Amino acid sequence: MIPKKYEMIVFAFIMSFFMSGFMSLIVTLINVGIIDGVFSMWIEAYWKAFLVAFPTIFFVVPQVRKIVAKIMQPE
Repeated sequence: MIPKKYEMIVFAFIMSFFMSGFMSLIVTLINVGIIDGVFSMWIEAYWKAFLVAFPTIFFVVPQVRKIVAKIMQPE
């Protein structure tokens, strides 16, 4: 098990892994359709998207949590 102090890093890694994968696949398919070589095009887009997504999620999620906490009605 991974220590709790690394939770944000693990969260950002897993979230960026899935989101960059899904989004790059959808955008690749929208742009080129299902053609020969689409898998290699997607993988190339995927790793580039992941390089941007991981640090973005790492730094943006805490800010989003603060914004959400301010706009939510207390229970």
